[in-house]
Amino acid sequence: MHSSKPRRKVVPANGEDSADKLDQLLLSSAICNNEDLGPFVRKAFVSGKPETLLHHLRHFARSKESEIEEVCKAHYQDFILAVDDLRSLLSDVDSLKSSLSDSNAKLQSVARPLLSSLDAFVETRNISKNVNLALESVRTCIRLMEVCSRANHHLCSDNFYMALKCLDTIERELLDKTASSTLKRMLEKKIPEIRSHIERKVSKEFGDWLVEIRVVSRNLGQLAIGQASSARQREEDLRIKQRQAEEQSRLSLRDCIYALEEEDEDGLSAGGGGGIAEDGKDAFGNGGGGGILGFDLTPLYRAYHVNQTLGLEDRFKQYYFENRKLQLTSDFQVSSMTPFLESHQTFLAQIAGFFIVEDRVFRTGGGLISKVEVENLWETAVSKMCSVLEDQFSRMQTANHLLLIKDYVSLLGVTLRRYGYPIDALLDVLSKHRDKYHELLLSDCRKQISEALAADKFEQMLMKKEYEYSMNVLSFQLQTSDIIPAFPYVAPFSPTVPDCCRIVRSFIEDSVSFMSYGGQLEFYEVVKKYLDRLLSEDLDGALLKLINTSVHGVSQAMQVAANMAVMERACDFFFRHAAQLSGVPLRMVERSRRQFPLSKARDAAEDMLSGLLKAKVDGFMTLIENVNWMADDAPQSGNEYVNEVIIYLETLVSTAQQILPANVLKRVLQEVLSHISEKIVEALLSDSVKRFNVNAINGIDVDIRILESFAENQGPLFSDGDVDQLKTALAESRQMINLLLSNHPENFLNPVIRERSYNTLDYRKVVTISEKLRDPSDRLFGTFGSRGARQNPKRKSLDILIKRLKDVS
Repeated sequence: MHSSKPRRKVVPANGEDSADKLDQLLLSSAICNNEDLGPFVRKAFVSGKPETLLHHLRHFARSKESEIEEVCKAHYQDFILAVDDLRSLLSDVDSLKSSLSDSNAKLQSVARPLLSSLDAFVETRNISKNVNLALESVRTCIRLMEVCSRANHHLCSDNFYMALKCLDTIERELLDKTASSTLKRMLEKKIPEIRSHIERKVSKEFGDWLVEIRVVSRNLGQLAIGQASSARQREEDLRIKQRQAEEQSRLSLRDCIYALEEEDEDGLSAGGGGGIAEDGKDAFGNGGGGGILGFDLTPLYRAYHVNQTLGLEDRFKQYYFENRKLQLTSDFQVSSMTPFLESHQTFLAQIAGFFIVEDRVFRTGGGLISKVEVENLWETAVSKMCSVLEDQFSRMQTANHLLLIKDYVSLLGVTLRRYGYPIDALLDVLSKHRDKYHELLLSDCRKQISEALAADKFEQMLMKKEYEYSMNVLSFQLQTSDIIPAFPYVAPFSPTVPDCCRIVRSFIEDSVSFMSYGGQLEFYEVVKKYLDRLLSEDLDGALLKLINTSVHGVSQAMQVAANMAVMERACDFFFRHAAQLSGVPLRMVERSRRQFPLSKARDAAEDMLSGLLKAKVDGFMTLIENVNWMADDAPQSGNEYVNEVIIYLETLVSTAQQILPANVLKRVLQEVLSHISEKIVEALLSDSVKRFNVNAINGIDVDIRILESFAENQGPLFSDGDVDQLKTALAESRQMINLLLSNHPENFLNPVIRERSYNTLDYRKVVTISEKLRDPSDRLFGTFGSRGARQNPKRKSLDILIKRLKDVS
């Protein structure tokens, strides 16, 4: 190996500028620097002077000989010393060689027996290894057979998951160790076939489960909704008990201590499996046994875990999701051949069962379906259900049908909300059709009210048994006393009243039923709004029509007026009943109590009764024409007309007090007495009466006293204030007679006295009637005798009054 040398630079001598010398220097430099000499050779042959090149090369060689010689001289001594060392080493090597030869001979003679023993040992050890290998192969084969036997047993038992585990063990631990190539080839062929067989078998079981779970889901949904309905019924029973306790407390005016006993809800539960009993099976292929709801997820989980073992987990998840989505889509199909009223329970129960199953699969399936996928399925279901309900509700024309479907939808919402599914969209659909439902309900009630009123015979209702009294009186709180009457009992109202009460109560309960469980917690105002409409528009209008078209006699008018008085108590019950069903405290209702919603019909009934009575009284008042207006003596027992009127009024009161409440009877009598008073004044004003004397006026005074005595005799029926109001109804005639009999009629001109004693009199009537007063005796107001006679001061006062009143007019 050549050592690297630094490049030498040959510097030409001063004054040598010939071409040969330059070429020689360049060639020397190239050789010293280990450069390629090819250019120099080509140049020499091209110029035709190769001898020059040879000459230069020889010159370079001669120049280097001297250098070599100097180097050799410098290293000669060292070379001689090295040769001497080598000769000494050679003799030592010969000695070592002979020593090694002797040692080898001795070793050979000693080791030959040992080598023979070693060969025998190696041969024996190889035999032992071969035997051990054979035994290991046998053990491997035995274990392989055992695993194959277990795999066959699991296959026969349809325990596919364990069979696949055995196959995995064979492949992972035993197949490569199998010495038999024939057995190995057989296993390599059969294992894929077994896996394919298991996959087909599990797929078939899963397909059968998909078919079966649809029927199971429907039954499951019906059972779950039925349990929700039972729970709701228990809540209603508790509310009824609470209302009864509140009513008892309100009626007894004392604190009533009560407690609500909560019953344990059996069946469904949103936590711990959604009401599905855990039956102890694990999540690896055997989980999800049905418990109380009776559905089994074992085939599903076995298929899932088998596919996991086969490495097909994602494919199976997708396959499961797509199939369940298709099933859900098929569940949305509503048959046009079957009315939705008949099929809605099956339709909604199928969907409820579907999502109960999916909730269970999501919670126990080990990731078989994700929360997002379940939410997507639910959103699709809610959208479709809302669409179906919108379409079906828009077609319905019967309130009861709409209510039945709404109740089942709300039960579906309650059931699935316990599993965490949002149901706001469903509740929005129900709220959207609230007005339509109430319009249909009002229409149905209108027809029922018309039919009930058309059947009214205006006769008091006869009740023979206590249950009839309870059903027709106590159930609507129409009683005026807590004492149960003797039977048979004749009620003051006709059968129309409890019939209408039943219609209104049914309306309230249906309205509350529709509004309950619809997502709106406080709905009393809505129920009250429609109840107001039913009472103030429909029932009031129907009663007005009945009064105006069907009432033709006093007895019928009296019965209708009695009915209206009972209906006033019934209306209080209606609003209390609506508040109780809506969960509103009764004190809130009593605090915001409104006016009587049937006031128009009540007023019309009382006006009709008063009008008929006035017409009847007018027949007796025609007898006032028989009064002697210029009588010589005042009648002591009243005129004929007033006696006839009193007989009629007493007969009327004895009959009316049996059915009419005191306040209604008082108002009617007040109207009649006021009418009699007007008739008396009209008689004094009439053109048929040209003049009258003081005796006739005293007779009229006796008549009015008889009427006032009649009013006072009603004291047992009315309060003192009511009796005073009855007497006040005769105020106009009484004040007119008092003025005519007064010793100082000019006091009428005094505003204070007029307001206190003559406030009902019209001054024009006073003038007309006063001008008719004549008295030949001139006992009170003077005489109209001879021209030169002195005028009575009282008569003069009356004339001044007449003159002043004429000036005012």
